[in-house]
Amino acid sequence: MKLGKFIVIEGVDGSGKATQVRLLTEALIAKGLKVKKIDFPRYGEKSAGPIEEYLSGNYGSANDVGPYRASVFYAIDRYASSFQIRKWLSEGNVVIADRYIASNIGHQGGKIKSKTKRKEYLKWLYDLEYGIFKIPKPDLTIILKVSVDFSYKLSKNKSQKKKAVDFLGKKKDIHENDKEHLKNSLNAYIELTEAYPKDFKLIDCMNGDNILSPEEVNLKILKILKI
Repeated sequence: MKLGKFIVIEGVDGSGKATQVRLLTEALIAKGLKVKKIDFPRYGEKSAGPIEEYLSGNYGSANDVGPYRASVFYAIDRYASSFQIRKWLSEGNVVIADRYIASNIGHQGGKIKSKTKRKEYLKWLYDLEYGIFKIPKPDLTIILKVSVDFSYKLSKNKSQKKKAVDFLGKKKDIHENDKEHLKNSLNAYIELTEAYPKDFKLIDCMNGDNILSPEEVNLKILKILKI
């Protein structure tokens, strides 16, 4: 049986990842393809327990925890899911993930100010996730770009954070509370697409100060995927 494809949708908070995962899923099913979806972090699963504690602030601020320790929390959750993802791929499914390893690079790598040290972190992260844990590597990761102001405004106005609120008991997590963190994350994402253009594609979801419609963004994604 032909192996499936693994596609990841990434971006800062408020970039519309969940919507684009849904629209892409619908488009692929309309083409007759088998599709499986997975969201990260997998709130409620045992493997996501440390993530929930971290995001709730029980371990301190994002800077208190630091990028390396925080990255391990997320890597464990991905490792726990890797068996299911690998099974889906072996069955010929297109697997679409809302967040994956690039979220560590954005949210955790964005904490590292030195470009040289960010490269060292990236190498360490790749060794951890793909070398030690041997999780499946995506065929392509699409990163949705929105302005920091838009991201912060949207996250600030959310009545609750998707899924996590039941476990965190908060409307925002320690990342969403930090506008500077959102800015650093966006820059780290952009830097990633420039360094590895074959693995990571950046889609600008803004038209000046206005965000594009979900359908317009979806068309951009389909064009990249040549669907």
